[in-house]
Amino acid sequence: MANKKVYLGMIADIMHPGLINIITEGAKYGDVMIGLFTDKAIATHKRLPYLSYEQRKNVVEHINGVAEVVPQDEWSYVPNLMKYKPDYIIHGDDWCEGPEKYLRDEVFKAMEQIGGKVIEIPYTKGITSSGLASELESLGTTPQARMKSLRRLISAKPIVRIMESHCGLTGLIIEHTKMQEGDATREFDGMWASSLTDSTSKGKPDIEAVDLTTRLHDLNDSLEVTTKPVIYDGDTGGKVEHFVFTVRTLERLGVSAVIIEDKVGLKQNSLFGTDAVQTQDTIEGFCHKIRSGKEAQVTNDFMIIARIESLIAGKPVEDALERAFAYVEAGADGIMIHSKNKDGMDIKEFCTRFRERDSHTPIVAVPTTYAQFTEEELAEWGINIVIYANHMLRSAYPAMVKCAESILEHHRCQEASADYCMPIKEILNLIPGTKKK
Repeated sequence: MANKKVYLGMIADIMHPGLINIITEGAKYGDVMIGLFTDKAIATHKRLPYLSYEQRKNVVEHINGVAEVVPQDEWSYVPNLMKYKPDYIIHGDDWCEGPEKYLRDEVFKAMEQIGGKVIEIPYTKGITSSGLASELESLGTTPQARMKSLRRLISAKPIVRIMESHCGLTGLIIEHTKMQEGDATREFDGMWASSLTDSTSKGKPDIEAVDLTTRLHDLNDSLEVTTKPVIYDGDTGGKVEHFVFTVRTLERLGVSAVIIEDKVGLKQNSLFGTDAVQTQDTIEGFCHKIRSGKEAQVTNDFMIIARIESLIAGKPVEDALERAFAYVEAGADGIMIHSKNKDGMDIKEFCTRFRERDSHTPIVAVPTTYAQFTEEELAEWGINIVIYANHMLRSAYPAMVKCAESILEHHRCQEASADYCMPIKEILNLIPGTKKK
């Protein structure tokens, strides 16, 4: 007679005694089937695991007491329970209260339907995967691990959420700001190293006046205190001969991607549109730059994303599509389509028509002007990455002006401190490693 089947859902990014204990307990009832959560199942509820699915699977299937490992593609257990119809499902009793209680209710109904039983065991006190993950996060990351994470996020999430960062402090905000929605945690997936905000924070125009060495020096401030992936704004990429060295430098630092725009000459910010001279490179010239950058890469993880300025320059969607397909053919790992139109319909048309021929190349959007659309709506258009390209700096500047004006108005800082400033103790606690006083 075949052994009973025991189902156990697990992320298994960090193995610890509590997980070994629950596997051991499950094996007392029959053959343990581990439903290993995939990146897709995890990504919309918490940060991606440090290890890939295949790496985690390789670890778990070699643990004594595990009979089989199967993918769990949903946060809910129900689809796998209905598919495999286990005799038992085993889980720690930590889900009796809190945000996962609804998962417990779903599981009890499903197991009743298939004639199975739920086994709850006391959760191992004093040690949790989330606690261990927080400790590991405080240790930082490696350039290779950081670089790989963007491709994993694109594969796992309906849309990847990127926020502009121009210093270590904004990097920390992006790293740690979270919002709970039911059982899901919403957070930013990574950082955008914007040439506009880099230049503006130094009081300089956005015309590539800040050189690569200076920008990378400032970027390093964020890299030192964060672990999330970085997309670098490479402007035009400069001369082809220089761009290959930029690619190698960014790759070595662990930056996940560079976005370069198909313009030539002195840079003018795209949001000026046709109010400023916007000269596009030829398709052949920009394809040569893409191919040269790809040939310079050492790994397959780094991404070169081609930014198309056709709509900014007043050209039709057809021109943007022609360029997009040519750039992908030349080796571009993604396409960024940009527009200053407020209704966003040119972006939607581009995405819809691009997806008719290409279902997999990532599309990047920067909805600065068409800000009324939600991430869910952009994802429906076929967009994979949304970049909030300048909001950190734009929100900081008005607050600083108000603070300065208040001090001038009142001849003291009491009102400014009360109305516009966070307490100094919160500043001290915000920075990791700062000694509390």
